[in-house]
Amino acid sequence: MTLRQRIEARIAKRCDDAFLTREFRDLAGERQVLRALRELTEEGKLIRLGYGAYGRAEISPLTNQPMLAGDGFGAVSREVLDKLKIRWEPTTAERDYNEGRSTQVPMTPRVRLRGSRFSRKLRYKTMELTVER
Repeated sequence: MTLRQRIEARIAKRCDDAFLTREFRDLAGERQVLRALRELTEEGKLIRLGYGAYGRAEISPLTNQPMLAGDGFGAVSREVLDKLKIRWEPTTAERDYNEGRSTQVPMTPRVRLRGSRFSRKLRYKTMELTVER
């Protein structure tokens, strides 16, 4: 099996929608892993979200283009934060909506960090994860 096939098999086996490059470092060297991930991104099987962060892709039935699988960019970006061991919590606006105190649906993906530092940018198309401190 080639490295790319081993990475594809590992992705298919997992139920996660977010992946970090460090999860594949046991398979080969860093440059080889990055090359294989880049190939999978070009084929539309993964979507690059930021430095070392990828999301599972699926083909959209409407446009036949790859789109982020799962519950959308907000959920996948929070999964990336969990894998990076960044402590976060929902913003006040999201908490108010979930508890019924507001009818305004928070549209932009935002999180509030709890004592953690995070300087990466996580993006998908026009959306970017906004971090409140």
